[in-house]
Amino acid sequence: MAHGRPLHREFSQLCPSEPGSLLDRVRNVVGLGSGTLLSDNANISVLPLGDGRVMCLTETTKSSVLIDPETLDTIGKFHYTDRLWSWLQTTHLAVTGTELLTLLPDNFRRGHRVVRMAAGRNERKVIDWEIVHCRGGHTPGWVHSFAVTEKYIVVLKSQLTPWYIFDWLPESGSYMHVICKSSGRTVASVEVPPFMALHFINAYQQRDAIIADCCEYYADPSVIKALALHRLRSSGINKDAFPDARPAGNCAGPEVHGRGVELSSINPAYQGKEHHRYVYACGAQRPCNFFNSLTKIDLLEKGAKNWHEVGSVPSEPFFVVRPGGTAEDDGVVISIVSTMDGDGYALLLDATTFKEIARVRFPYGLPFGFHGCWIPEKI
Repeated sequence: MAHGRPLHREFSQLCPSEPGSLLDRVRNVVGLGSGTLLSDNANISVLPLGDGRVMCLTETTKSSVLIDPETLDTIGKFHYTDRLWSWLQTTHLAVTGTELLTLLPDNFRRGHRVVRMAAGRNERKVIDWEIVHCRGGHTPGWVHSFAVTEKYIVVLKSQLTPWYIFDWLPESGSYMHVICKSSGRTVASVEVPPFMALHFINAYQQRDAIIADCCEYYADPSVIKALALHRLRSSGINKDAFPDARPAGNCAGPEVHGRGVELSSINPAYQGKEHHRYVYACGAQRPCNFFNSLTKIDLLEKGAKNWHEVGSVPSEPFFVVRPGGTAEDDGVVISIVSTMDGDGYALLLDATTFKEIARVRFPYGLPFGFHGCWIPEKI
């Protein structure tokens, strides 16, 4: 506040309203290359590591923070003990009961390395030094998340490339890469029609094919530009429609699920497996162009059930199974909701009917958040 401007480079500043002077660009390159300008704001993901620890993180490696799962107090920075140098990381990690999987960009070879870290450890290990190659551009393509099947990792390389700004490089092409989890080797790279996606819903093997569901955007970076700081501060932001995302496969019309489907989740017991039926996500009931609703999409019946309350902005809905529950939607859906009055509450919906069960109001104001997780009593 004393400087009147952000001192660290945040996500919303990667699409500046103007490029700045040559000196500004040099400062940006030096600051980003050294890591001093990179944000340490761990406000994107929170996840249990499978060993009793809980981590909050964002795109930058130095943002990784451990919190107390009981009190939510900050314990301190998460320090890796390996020498796998990288300023950036994939925000969404794949965590099992025994290990953590993630991707680290390799700026020298324009690609990503697949690494794993055993539960209870702080040392990451490269599964194989072969990189997931990114064609075109001066840096690796931006990978916000990836999908995992029982045997493979699925990575989308779109035409969006980050450096000190986001560049959209149509000539670099869009590719789906499939990597073996055990060996780290790329087993397939398929060029696909241009599109962009932030989050995967699920991926699974179906005979000799791999099916990957994601929240798909059209072949341009409009969703990233819509989140630029100067756009968010603009009084006319609501005049520009937030770009629609749709679950790949055209499972239901946009008017059914509320448009803008994003921040999706499924019953975690079905992750990486075939035949999941339900998807829970945020939607945007028009004329609002930001997430103001929750939706449960039925992939079999191609329909949806929605929750919406004027003036409320929900975060990612996540499913929690009822103890002893056997049906895919036998449980509750939880979302943390911010209101236009500056308040916030935890919302609980019956996952089957998608009707409200309860809400717990917080005794403090709550800014909008993206993702969440369910932390059981024993982790």
